[in-house]
Amino acid sequence: MWRAIFLRLYAVAAFVTRWFRVALKPPYEWREVVRQCREIGLRSIGIITLTGFITGIVFTKQSRPSLADFGATSWLPSLVSLALVRALAPLITSLIIAGKVGSNMGAELGSMRVTEQIDAMEVSSVNPFKFLVVTRVVAISLMLPVLVTFMAFVGLAGSFLNVHQNEQTSLEAFIEDAFGRISFLDLFSSAFKSLVYGFTIGMTSCYMGYTAEQGTVGVGKAANSAVVVSMFLIFVEEILIVQVVNAMR
Repeated sequence: MWRAIFLRLYAVAAFVTRWFRVALKPPYEWREVVRQCREIGLRSIGIITLTGFITGIVFTKQSRPSLADFGATSWLPSLVSLALVRALAPLITSLIIAGKVGSNMGAELGSMRVTEQIDAMEVSSVNPFKFLVVTRVVAISLMLPVLVTFMAFVGLAGSFLNVHQNEQTSLEAFIEDAFGRISFLDLFSSAFKSLVYGFTIGMTSCYMGYTAEQGTVGVGKAANSAVVVSMFLIFVEEILIVQVVNAMR
């Protein structure tokens, strides 16, 4: 058992090392990167919008009774904005992308592996690792911070509607309260989290798909493993990053 674990860890380390070596070496597949960014964005914008809007409303409604006990409902915009920027937007968006995009990447590359399409590319003039893996990891790493930012704004929009309905707070007052407490460290940590989570999802999903085996059964395993492992790593990274950021405050 331990031998199998160490062999798998070695294979993962070799895969990641190969990615950095190939990604930094020209020529670069920018056209494929742009296509993947467009696919990831268009494929995810609907669910991100709906989830972000509902998250803003629900978190505001759940926080109001606790703040009302202390007569501090005026703190709702600041509370919601800090929660979205620091934790909710990066974490929820990453989990959604892991389930929606990561599973698709794992299944797509796994299908190409078991049907020998990747082997066919290797004997041609195309570098399959650079074209299939590097481009996807770069695209999801670039798009996740954009989607996180979008979800944070949509969540604030949902929160504003709830606050305005209950406290009659104006848009100007809501914006001033919401953005007044956000620091540069909050924005930096959110962007850094998004970048790390995107890289983790892309690398995990591509590894599971690129190394798939056992025919069509392996495709299903690759898609499932891509989601499960990505989510587990995201939670581990969340704990570590939060510890570092809190130590810097």
